[in-house]
Amino acid sequence: MNNSVENRFFAIVCGALLVFVAPLFVLFLFLSSERADKEIRDHISVLLVANAQALAKPLWDLDADSVTQISATVVSQGAIVKVEVRDQSGQLDVSQSTIPRSFDGKLVQVSRAIIYNTVDGPKNLGSISVFYPALGLFSGLKQEEVVFISIFIFAVLAVFATALIGNRIFVIQPLMRLTAAIEATRQLGSRHHVDWQSNDEMGRLAQSFNEMQTKLENEETELKLAHRRATDIYNLTPAMLFSLDEEDRITAVSDYWLFATGYHRAAVIGRNFSDLVTPFTRDKFIKRKSQRENATGDVTVKFVCMDSRIMDVLIMESALTTQGQEGQSLSVMTDVTELKASEDRNHRQAITDHLTGLLNRQGFEAVLDSKIAAADAADQELACLFVDLDRFKWINDNMGHAAGDAALIELVERLKTLLAPSDEAARLGGDEFAILLPARNAEKRARAMCDQIASIFETPFGPDMHLSASVGIAIYPRHAATAAELLQKSDMAMYAKKRDGKNGAQIFDSSMLDHARRRAEIEAHIEAGLADDWFEAYLQPIVNLNGRAIAGFEALMRLNHPQKGLMPPAEIISVAEETAKIVRVGNVIMEKAIANLAKISRLPGMQDTYLAINFSPLQFEPALAARLAAILGRHGILPDRIVVEITEAVLMHDNPQIRMIVTELRRFGCRIALDDFGTGYSSLSYLNRFPVDIIKIDQSFTRAINDADDDVRQKSRMLIEGITTLSHKMNCTVIAEGIETEEECGTLHQMGLDYGQGYLFHRPQNAAKLIEELSSSLSDVARAS
Repeated sequence: MNNSVENRFFAIVCGALLVFVAPLFVLFLFLSSERADKEIRDHISVLLVANAQALAKPLWDLDADSVTQISATVVSQGAIVKVEVRDQSGQLDVSQSTIPRSFDGKLVQVSRAIIYNTVDGPKNLGSISVFYPALGLFSGLKQEEVVFISIFIFAVLAVFATALIGNRIFVIQPLMRLTAAIEATRQLGSRHHVDWQSNDEMGRLAQSFNEMQTKLENEETELKLAHRRATDIYNLTPAMLFSLDEEDRITAVSDYWLFATGYHRAAVIGRNFSDLVTPFTRDKFIKRKSQRENATGDVTVKFVCMDSRIMDVLIMESALTTQGQEGQSLSVMTDVTELKASEDRNHRQAITDHLTGLLNRQGFEAVLDSKIAAADAADQELACLFVDLDRFKWINDNMGHAAGDAALIELVERLKTLLAPSDEAARLGGDEFAILLPARNAEKRARAMCDQIASIFETPFGPDMHLSASVGIAIYPRHAATAAELLQKSDMAMYAKKRDGKNGAQIFDSSMLDHARRRAEIEAHIEAGLADDWFEAYLQPIVNLNGRAIAGFEALMRLNHPQKGLMPPAEIISVAEETAKIVRVGNVIMEKAIANLAKISRLPGMQDTYLAINFSPLQFEPALAARLAAILGRHGILPDRIVVEITEAVLMHDNPQIRMIVTELRRFGCRIALDDFGTGYSSLSYLNRFPVDIIKIDQSFTRAINDADDDVRQKSRMLIEGITTLSHKMNCTVIAEGIETEEECGTLHQMGLDYGQGYLFHRPQNAAKLIEELSSSLSDVARAS
């Protein structure tokens, strides 16, 4: 191996001789052989011409002796070793040969026809053939050529030997010394120099190598110092540092890393880092490289310490991209166990209802997606129960929020006893709850759960704390394809149950979507009506049954849509109350109705008429009295001309705030009317607890007083007479609603009712048309008088 350069040089020189010199030498020998062969052929040709003529006469005469003598003479000539003479008829065949028995070479044959000139002309008598040995490459060489070749070969060998010796002295020896220095450097680890000096290229190479060795020796010294300093920094830094190779095997760890984890350096070097991570977070660590966008990244995993203690660690990894370190990384590991625990607590608090311990809406929406995925994986259905408590607001308003919270806590404790481990419950807010039930037959399971939920309300939650629940049921994937849709449709089913009378369960059906779309459309109309002033305050006169003079007007809400015209008010009011927009709508109607009353008051005889305004429970805000006073003052209307109509729904709340506001309106000078009396509980305690001035009997009683059924007719009349008598004794005025026939009017007048309203007298109209009719009627009365 040490002489491989010399061997290659030798091979190159030999190759050059073979490629260039050898072909020339062979060509020379070939040309020499060709020349000698040509000389022989020329000599033989002359000889054959002469002997062919000499053989013509003997061969014509068939003189065998003469032919033999001539053949012997020919075979003795120069290079000829064999002669054959044959006549044309085959009678004479003479052959002479001087070929030794040991000769096994190749013979070259040269033939010529024997022609004899007769009287009849030339005749071909036969042929003479001579044979001579084929010449080789060296056979044709002359003596002077052999001398020249010998001198040429000697010169080539001298040049070859000189090149080898010179290469050995001036190239191989310095290269061997350079190689020895390099091998010594590699094996011994110290920098060795080449002992060679010359002014040629090898000398400059040796000098450059020695200078490089000196420079590298200095750099190695500095590198060792830097490495020692880096190692000290790596180990003394109070951080868990470690390094990984491209296969995630540990290549280095800091002393602080060992101290924090409890491992020994020898036990972890070369070990795959993922082996020290819990199985649940191992995939997360392995996939970190494919998920990070650049050379740095971070991942949080659970690390198993030497003593089996589990640490939550944040690993900040930086890939090393310097030459020779591709695939290597330097990482710092930070113990975030306490931080992770704090985040988990904060997360639990963020998704948990603080009162009941159930999931809140945010947590429920998060778990709903996972429950749907689990149901798909298990080929199951998922029932969502939307639970809304009935009468819970009454408990909060009348017994205090502490009692309401205690009731909710007790309810959840009872509810938890009904849930299976796979079920999930959440408090969505206030008195709304949701329950998820996975099952093969989710509807059957949901209906059974609803029966169980109904049973937990049989026992009161405290003194006078009776509750019930309205439950809506929707099933995935039968009714919904997504989590949001499932929750929405269970909510729809719950509201459908609320509308149908509360206290029970209702499963979703497609008709609820039509109702929801209709409700959304009405809600949009309400919002547009408020923005574009589509709401109008219609007025229906209230007349004295004795003489039928107009005593007042009831303000009625109407939404006049630009394309659809007047829309049914009952739907508008229902949706407005559900969305709490009834307050804005009520304020608009109150403003417009009072403005219309001010216009009507300018008509003769209408100065003392009053205006009855219906108020929803939501309208009883603390600022209601001040707002009403400001409107009345702006239009110059006295408070005693305003009647505030309230329904039993307002009284049933028994809300101290509502009672205070009603009392404040009464003290301000407004009168209070109890509307639709007789349709609800109709508790007489209302008349005692609230400052009521007017009782309005519902139109259902008005229609029944002349019913074809005697029993119905008698009972209705008795009820109306009893209400009228009792109201009069309490100094309350009685008004009958919905009078449509003269018979009804006469009967009510005989019973002693004071006022009435209905289509028999006047239909609800907008103010402009009503003023026009009233003006026309007053003009007719004036002309008649």
